[in-house]
Amino acid sequence: MTLYIGREASKLWKRICAETTTEINLLLENWKYLLAGLIFQYIHGLAARGVHYIHRPGPTLQDLGFILLPELGQDKAYISETVFTFVFVSFFLWTFHPFIFKSKKIYTVLVWCRVLAFLVASQFLRIITFYSTQLPGPNYHCREGSKLARLPKPDSVLEVLLINFPRGVIYGCGDLIFSSHMIFTLVFVLTYQKYGTRRCIKQFAWLVAVIQSLLIIASRKHYTVDVVVAWYTVNLVVFFIDKKLPELPDRTSGNSPLLLPVSTKDKDGRTKEENHKLLNGNTVDPADWRPRTQVNGKIVDDATNGMHADNAMNGA
Repeated sequence: MTLYIGREASKLWKRICAETTTEINLLLENWKYLLAGLIFQYIHGLAARGVHYIHRPGPTLQDLGFILLPELGQDKAYISETVFTFVFVSFFLWTFHPFIFKSKKIYTVLVWCRVLAFLVASQFLRIITFYSTQLPGPNYHCREGSKLARLPKPDSVLEVLLINFPRGVIYGCGDLIFSSHMIFTLVFVLTYQKYGTRRCIKQFAWLVAVIQSLLIIASRKHYTVDVVVAWYTVNLVVFFIDKKLPELPDRTSGNSPLLLPVSTKDKDGRTKEENHKLLNGNTVDPADWRPRTQVNGKIVDDATNGMHADNAMNGA
């Protein structure tokens, strides 16, 4: 029993080391994209902080969701934040699962490059939207009479740049259309929908996204329009940007070496070069191809089934 545990621990450690080496190489190639995405997260927070200075509290607007969904109240407002934290943490841990599990389908660095690209595009549209029109915030701390509903004029530029983190992010007002929580939730769910392997988890993730939407409205953190706009905007952003980004290499085999996606131009050039060599009687790199023979409608490798292939071609 002790020998088995030691052997498995050794395999796990080797897997972690190999995966770490691969991800570091990818990080060195893509660190600029990751850094740009992280910097924009700060810019987005800065923009949300800035709109709070020009927010003017007023009567809560008429909203269909407020009429249909019962109000949770201030004492239960933590429920929606708890659900969002669960979504964020679970997705973050899932992106690092190749370090532990044998069934690998993604590279962590490449997945986060895509996720940050989706987030940046969605947040850019969000900044334009909530600066275009400032609505009176429906949240409790944004209503008339609350000291947090209006921010006093800043004493210095540094006060604005520090955005009073994390209190300034949690108790923001004015950044309504569209919901930032739904941006993160939908980007995470859509990413797992494409690269995840468990169908039941995918269905559960969409259910959680719907529940999260209802909880945001019931907590009076956003109007219904903020959630509705987030649903179709984020889905469209992910749909169009995903087509522009290079596809992730497939890692279904698990222990395959790092194979980064090759551009279509490179593939076409390589195919033409190989065809030119074959037409001139030259051979190509044996590592790039394996002779295959078709027997009884099936394609088999000559290297492993040479005897059956020869018999079939000789009529035996």
